Amino acid sequence: MRSLPTNTEAVVFDCDGLLVDTEACWTVAETAIFAAHGHPFGPEQKALVIGRTLEAAGEAMAQYLGRPGAGAELAAELLERVRKELSRGSAALPGAAELVRACRAAVPIAVASNSPRELLDAALRSAGLTDYFTHTFAADEVRSPKPAPELYLTACEKLGAAPQRSVAFEDSATGIASARAAGLYVAVVPSLSGADLDHDWLGTSLAERELLDWAGQLGDGTVR
Repeated sequence: MRSLPTNTEAVVFDCDGLLVDTEACWTVAETAIFAAHGHPFGPEQKALVIGRTLEAAGEAMAQYLGRPGAGAELAAELLERVRKELSRGSAALPGAAELVRACRAAVPIAVASNSPRELLDAALRSAGLTDYFTHTFAADEVRSPKPAPELYLTACEKLGAAPQRSVAFEDSATGIASARAAGLYVAVVPSLSGADLDHDWLGTSLAERELLDWAGQLGDGTVR
């Protein structure tokens, strides 16, 4: 395991389940779809879809539910259900606003999300985080979303930062794979408990004191 450098040039955050408590919205939607096909929805099923794009989640559900060729239909249903749940509002997760502010005070920051632009904007707006970010990048704005590296490479390029000197904050294996492929350091707060995830830093919340201490030292050239 490496550690998080304080000579970081940029910090890039995932959104769903990391900054904003939207996984509850996705889980309600996913549970309803699985139930409609006579299947329960628990941690095993959540692991199939968490962190994926709508399209990839639709395909995964189609395969699991024994409905080959129905991926696009299930993805469209998932979008509509998540849109409905998000309209009720989602809060920022503990420590998210504080950490984002601390990082923004020292280095350029961005969001790189596997959600489409519509849902990404809705999540950030609902949580009161929109104004913190000048740069946000959505899955439907790149050719190859996570787990491919394009979202993170695009974010680093726009921020004028080298990926190898940047840090990604993630919550899922899909996002971690994307950040790793792009060459970033990875800090992880898992959405699913018990998952064995690759990481440079691993915690249970963005509110952990260690993270704020790290953010306060950004730019001093040390590693902690």
